[in-house]
Amino acid sequence: MTEPAPIECLGRAAMPEYQSRIMPPADSSGPSLFGVPIVFLLFGATLLGVLVLHHRSLEVSLVGLAGIVGVRLLFSEFDLGRHLDHEWVQLTNLFGLLVGYALLADHFGRSRFTTLLPRILPRGAIGCFSLLFLVWLLSGLLDNIAAAMIGATTAAGLFKRRVHLGYLAAIVAAANSGGAGSVLGDTTTTMLWLNGVRPLAVLPAYVGAASALAVFGAIASLQQHRHAPIDTLDAGDVSIDARRLVIVMAALAAMVGTNIVVNNMYRSRAESLPFLAIALWLVLLAGSPLRAVAWRLVPSACRRSLFLLALVFSASLMPVSLLPKPSWRATLGLGFVSSLFDNIPLTKVALTQGGYDWALLAYSVGCGGSMVWFGSSAGVAIAGLFPEAKSILRWTRAAWHVPLGFLAGFFTLYVLRGWSP
Repeated sequence: MTEPAPIECLGRAAMPEYQSRIMPPADSSGPSLFGVPIVFLLFGATLLGVLVLHHRSLEVSLVGLAGIVGVRLLFSEFDLGRHLDHEWVQLTNLFGLLVGYALLADHFGRSRFTTLLPRILPRGAIGCFSLLFLVWLLSGLLDNIAAAMIGATTAAGLFKRRVHLGYLAAIVAAANSGGAGSVLGDTTTTMLWLNGVRPLAVLPAYVGAASALAVFGAIASLQQHRHAPIDTLDAGDVSIDARRLVIVMAALAAMVGTNIVVNNMYRSRAESLPFLAIALWLVLLAGSPLRAVAWRLVPSACRRSLFLLALVFSASLMPVSLLPKPSWRATLGLGFVSSLFDNIPLTKVALTQGGYDWALLAYSVGCGGSMVWFGSSAGVAIAGLFPEAKSILRWTRAAWHVPLGFLAGFFTLYVLRGWSP
C-alpha cells in the first residue's frame, strides 16, 4: 500500500537526505525511525510513562493514544471511523465489565463471607498455603484485583499485619494465576472472551497456574509461618449477608448464560451490542432493591477503566504484521515483559496479531505480571495497602519464588500440551 501523493511529495521536498535515510517514507503504519514504526515507539513510550508516572496513568495513556492516532491519521491511509466501528462493541463491553466488576466485588466483600476464614483455616504453614489456595480459587470467580484485596486484608487480620513481603507477592501471584484459566478471573482473559476465544480454550491455563501455585505457594507459606504464624482468632458470631452473595452468583450466571446463548443462537449479532456488560448491569440494577449498589465507587472505577481502555485502543492501532511470529518463546517473553508493563495492552496486541496458544498466553501474561509489584493491577492495589511493597529491590529479593513458580508453571503447561494455537 502506497502513501497518498501529496504527503509523499511534501515529505521528499522538506526532508534532508540524511533524514530520509533515518525516517523512510511512511507505509500503512506510518513513518519509521531506524526501521521501527513511530507508532511502536510511541506505544513503548506510553507504557514506560505509565510505569514511571503511575500516579498520572490516565493522563499519560490519553496523551500516548492521541499521539498514536495523530501519526496514523497524518502519515498513513488510516480510517479512524472504520476502526472505531470495528472496536466499539469490545471497548464498551470491556468498560462496562470493569466498572461492573468493581461493584460486584464490593457486594462480595460486604457479604462478610471471608470472616469465616479464621474458623476454617488450619494452623501452621498449611494454613498459610490454604489462604493462598482460596485466593487462587476466588480469582476464578471475581476479578484478580478483588481476590488479591480480599486475600491481603484477610492476611492482615490473621497475622496482625505482620505479613511477610514474599507472602504478599504470593497473594498477588495467586490472584493473577488463579484468574488465568477463567474468562471471569482477569481482564486479559475477559478480553480474550470478548474477542471470540472460547472459555474452554483458556481453561488449560489452570494446569500451569496450579503448578506455579505449588511452587511459590509452598515457599511463601514457609516464609510467612516463620515470620508470623497464623493468630488463633475467634471468628465469633459471623452473620453472612446472603442477599449480596445471591447478587454475585446471579451476575456470574447471567454473564456465562448470555455468552452461551449469544454465541450459539445469535452468533451473527454477537458483535452488534455489548451483551455481556448489559447482562451484568441488568443484574446489578435488578438486585439494587435487595442491596444498594455502592455508586460511590463508580467514579474511581471509571477512571481506572478509561486508563485501561486507552491502552487497549492504542494497542489495537499497532502494525502487528511487523511483530515476531507467535511461538512459545514469544509467549514466554511476553510473560517477562508483563512484569514491567501492563499486560492488558500486550494481550490486545497478541489478539490483533492472532495465532497464539490462548491458554499459554493467558497464563504467561497473567502470572508473569506478579514478578514485580507494578506488573499487574492486583500488585498495585496491594502496594496501596502495604506501602513497604513499593520497592523493586525488596520485592524481588523477598519474592524470588514467584519467577521460579512462573517458569515451573509455564513449562509444565507447555510440556503437557505443546504449542496449541
